[in-house]
Amino acid sequence: MRRKTSVSRYLLLCVGVAILAGCAGTEEKKEKTDTYLQLGIRYMNMNRLELAKENLEKALANDANNAAVHNALAYLFEKIEKFPEAEAHYKKALQIAPDDLGAQNNYGRFLCDHGDTRQGMGLLSKAMGNLLNDRQWLAVTNAGLCELKDGQNSRAKAYFKEALLLKPDYSPALLEMQKICYQNREYWPAKSYLQRYLASGVPHTAQSLWYGMQTERALGNIGLAQEYKNLLLEKFPLSDEAKKAEPVQ
Repeated sequence: MRRKTSVSRYLLLCVGVAILAGCAGTEEKKEKTDTYLQLGIRYMNMNRLELAKENLEKALANDANNAAVHNALAYLFEKIEKFPEAEAHYKKALQIAPDDLGAQNNYGRFLCDHGDTRQGMGLLSKAMGNLLNDRQWLAVTNAGLCELKDGQNSRAKAYFKEALLLKPDYSPALLEMQKICYQNREYWPAKSYLQRYLASGVPHTAQSLWYGMQTERALGNIGLAQEYKNLLLEKFPLSDEAKKAEPVQ
């Protein structure tokens, strides 16, 4: 009997060691995947897309069922305009984690950009309505952009305003409000949104300079309009906005 007990204890010890080894292996695999994922995202933010792709593919090879990896790869494929691959990875991310806020937001925006505003708004609504979402302004702004693509300017404006209530210095929403106000001939509010946009610490874009130039022209501030035009031609000479910039009288 004592011999049997000894064997039983040995087997339990082996099982314990196996579990610990498995846990260590799982943790090591997760750390490795996270490292490749973070490197991929960092390189993507630096616009070093080949290195980003290399690291994200290593992350995927290490863990093919990681929703965050699929979401990041989808976004990368968007950037390099490989849209079927992007959509496949967005779908996989949501198949793995249907409530993943990042995937809902990104795939919703992707669908809106590619004409499926109904399904896109459905995903964005899920991201907006999730009480655990501590960055709701991202989905709300994307919903506004989606409404713009559907020609729903008033509803888009409401979304952008809501985004700015959630995060008053969110530059994409500020820029969209600048554009909408200018298009509605609300020139002083357009000027105010541009000032808030610049105060948020982001640099000018071709669009912000073009709308700034047009707004100042409408307000009669010809000197400031010319300054915006000069900056536009200097910083973004090949942009569509530079090509359509008219001489300031």
